[in-house]
Amino acid sequence: MGAEVLRGLLGRVRYEVLPAKSTAEKVLAHVPRDITVTVTASPVRGLEPTLGLTERLAAHGYRVVPHVPARLLRDDAHLKDVVDRLRAAGVDDVFVPAGDADPPAGAYAGALPVLRRLSELGSPFADTGITGYPESHPILHDDITVQAMWDKRKHATYIVSNLCFDPRVLGDWVARIRRRGVVLPVYLGVAGPVHRAKLLSMAAKIGVGESTRFLTRHASWFLRFATPGGYAPEKFLGRTAEVLGGPSAGVAGLHVFTFGQIAETERWRRALLDRLG
Repeated sequence: MGAEVLRGLLGRVRYEVLPAKSTAEKVLAHVPRDITVTVTASPVRGLEPTLGLTERLAAHGYRVVPHVPARLLRDDAHLKDVVDRLRAAGVDDVFVPAGDADPPAGAYAGALPVLRRLSELGSPFADTGITGYPESHPILHDDITVQAMWDKRKHATYIVSNLCFDPRVLGDWVARIRRRGVVLPVYLGVAGPVHRAKLLSMAAKIGVGESTRFLTRHASWFLRFATPGGYAPEKFLGRTAEVLGGPSAGVAGLHVFTFGQIAETERWRRALLDRLG
């Protein structure tokens, strides 16, 4: 049963990529068109690189999900411009986190006001994602993050869980939000195969994307990648499949953090599917 669940999850993946100059070429060369690509946003560089890469990949036939952090939006007019631009590109799914910009670019300090405004605009996207935190947020208490998902549930269609390396913690978190009445499907946030040298290089850059900054803020997590034998995605997923394979968990698929290693991530996924038969 675990292998069957794992095969299903590997067939329903989303790759998170950084809006770097070489990303489009890497995606076009290595990622099949039936895999959804999500594009992060940087508080240093702003939304423009995210929107530009989204438009380029969408024009090549990919289903692209741009990150639209609330704290990067200047005002309602800016949000409306972003919505119009994404709709024109054929985008029907956005991911709305609060974001890391400090101070915020405008009036939006969190995701909920943006989600409410999107609803007032007629819910222009078929799908809208929000963030979940299986392992504690570095600033917010767990009760607050769970309550935030409850508050956002009417304006969103799915949750993306942030990185977690403990299947037990992940299972407990999913059970907790279900008890709270949050029934949105969850994409499990997992790290793909990460090479130490490349990860260190990525972490040294400034403003390359939310995923890299997230790692650098969690030193113990970073060590899991940097230590030989410290993290293997297939082992983690094997244990996760046993914990979250039931229909009550509501797991929609995997949200894979590629950390710029797009070709390596897709080769890993294909190889694991081959081993699973």
